[in-house]
Amino acid sequence: MTDVKSTNNPLFLREEELRQSIELLFFAYRDFTAGPDEILKEYKFGRAHHRVIHFIGRNEGMTVSELLDILRITKQSLSRVLSTLIDRGFVEQQAGKVDRRQRLLYLTENGQQLEQKISRVQRDLVAKAFREAGGDAVAGYRQVLAGLIDEKDRDMALGRIFNP
Repeated sequence: MTDVKSTNNPLFLREEELRQSIELLFFAYRDFTAGPDEILKEYKFGRAHHRVIHFIGRNEGMTVSELLDILRITKQSLSRVLSTLIDRGFVEQQAGKVDRRQRLLYLTENGQQLEQKISRVQRDLVAKAFREAGGDAVAGYRQVLAGLIDEKDRDMALGRIFNP
C-alpha cells in the first residue's frame, strides 16, 4: 500500500497544492478586506454594507431583486442593511419608471464618496499585486477566479463584471 502522505506521491502533492491555494485565498481575503473594514468602522458599517454599496455603485439603478440575486442573502438581511444606508443618506430608492412597484437603487453623493474611498484602497492593493505578478499571472488569476464562480451563475456574473 502506498503512503499517501509521502512527498514523492503525486496525489499528496496535488492535495497539498490545493490546500495551500485555499489557505492563500483565506489570507488574501483577510488582507483585501482589512483596509475597507477600517474605513467602514468609522461609519459603524460592516462588510454587508460594503457589498451593497459596491454593487449599487457598479450597477446604478439596479432593482432590489437584482441585488438579492447577486448577494444571495435573505430579504430580511438586505432590508436591515439597506434601511441603514438609506436612513443615513448613502443610498436612495426610486420607483421604476415602467413598473412603479420596482425599487431602483442609487448611491447618493455621500454613498459615491464612500464607495470611492473604500474601492481606492482595494484597487491600490490589487494593482500592486498585479504589477508584482506580471501580465501572464494576472490573466491566469482572473481565469481561476472565474472558474470558482458556480457554473450556473458564471455567465451572469462575468456579464455584470465585464459588460456593466
